[in-house]
Amino acid sequence: MYDVLIAIDDDEARATAQARAVANWPGADGGLTAHLCHVFTDNPEGASVNQLASVRRAREALEDAGVAVVHHEASGEPGPEIVDAADDVDADAICVSGRKRRPSGKAVFGSVTQDVILSSDVPVFAVPKPTTE
Repeated sequence: MYDVLIAIDDDEARATAQARAVANWPGADGGLTAHLCHVFTDNPEGASVNQLASVRRAREALEDAGVAVVHHEASGEPGPEIVDAADDVDADAICVSGRKRRPSGKAVFGSVTQDVILSSDVPVFAVPKPTTE
């Protein structure tokens, strides 16, 4: 059994790309559980991870590929919360998908992907956002 935490934001294209990347792993059809994790930084309406379109798209892609799916949500700073969630579910790896930003943008706004890579004790892999054709 292999557990992968997929850190999902609000971008449906990135979430679907992440799900497809995980679903294409060797042995994913039966020995893999994908933990779909969204970190709410501001959630005044009390939304649930199940209500996010990006999470639904990722879940559909994974279930279509025969991958077991579990939902996980947290609130706070995304980087540390993602690493904590991976620890909580005893993940073997973390899947992220970063935004294309200039170095100055990363310095000002930070980078969740970079934070997760530098803070995690498990392998982290990044899936690029698909380009529109």
